[in-house]
Amino acid sequence: MTIEEILRKAVSEGASDILIIAGMPAGFKINGLIQRQGERLLPDAIETLVKDLYHMAGERDMSPLLNHGDDDFSFAVSGLCRFRVNALKQRGSLGLVIRVVSFTLPDRNALGIPDNVMAFAKCTRGMVLLTGPAGSGKTTTLACIVDEINSTRNSHIITIEDPIEYLHHHKMSVVTQRELSTDTVSYDTALRAALREAPDIILLGEMRDADTIRAAVTAAETGHLVISTLHTVGASSTIDRIVDSFPPEQQQQIRTQLAMVLEGVVSQQLIPTVDGKLVPAFEVMSVNSAIRNMIRESKAHQIDNVISQSAAEGMVTMDQSLVRLVQSRRITAEEAQRHSVNSEWMSRRLSVGI
Repeated sequence: MTIEEILRKAVSEGASDILIIAGMPAGFKINGLIQRQGERLLPDAIETLVKDLYHMAGERDMSPLLNHGDDDFSFAVSGLCRFRVNALKQRGSLGLVIRVVSFTLPDRNALGIPDNVMAFAKCTRGMVLLTGPAGSGKTTTLACIVDEINSTRNSHIITIEDPIEYLHHHKMSVVTQRELSTDTVSYDTALRAALREAPDIILLGEMRDADTIRAAVTAAETGHLVISTLHTVGASSTIDRIVDSFPPEQQQQIRTQLAMVLEGVVSQQLIPTVDGKLVPAFEVMSVNSAIRNMIRESKAHQIDNVISQSAAEGMVTMDQSLVRLVQSRRITAEEAQRHSVNSEWMSRRLSVGI
């Protein structure tokens, strides 16, 4: 198959990712499982596919891939879809991992994103974090929140992404989308520049290091809404991860700043359903005065108790979310146990027959 045929087949079959690695057929990830397509691909055939893909992406320069072994970019095929590409070298040959991204923004109801997550679109300042492992759907949830803001508020939204996945059209808001390497040098540089670009909302694709975190917190302190992601699971581990990014002598300062600006943390996982699909499970923390004190006083480990007892404020723990999915017969008890944060608590709940 040509690279265009592979892309078209992946879209038609509903694949989320395409894996093209030497020694195996092209793989389509569908509902979290890899399905192999066609014949085994040898290095020469893959090199041809890679060259053709770079040609489709506007004659993109291959030197970053050839010189450094990695290249990230996105492109669109008219009438088909957008694709986020990671081209790589492995064992001396080339490879491709391609994320399939629809032209249309996702329907949050169809995806199962609940109201207590979408409620963060009403925030006007501070910091909201979406967390979870790679491939858990954070970018899609971010896109839904940004689209909700875009549809309901007259604001300037600046997104800084690596690379851009979902394209946002101007609705009630003006949306400026910037891509790393194409439009700007780094998250930190783009974030500092964004403060001079009259933003109301700043979406930061990922907080990768202390400099970026510091700049994001500063932006939130100055009255902007900053929305970003981290590869953590759970609110308490997210706060610890941010604090631990700084040297010991700066950690109390960042705790104090975080306690002032943080508005919420959403953690998510994608769980296999009984019918072979995927459903998101969410932990939702809305920051109240008790949680602000815990952040400030380095007691993040106590936050889980507050979340579990604050359903009236729209909060829910990851394990409570998993239990609800078992109760609704969307997932099995075994999947709930496998993805639980507190395995002992989950075992007790499952043993009493939920």
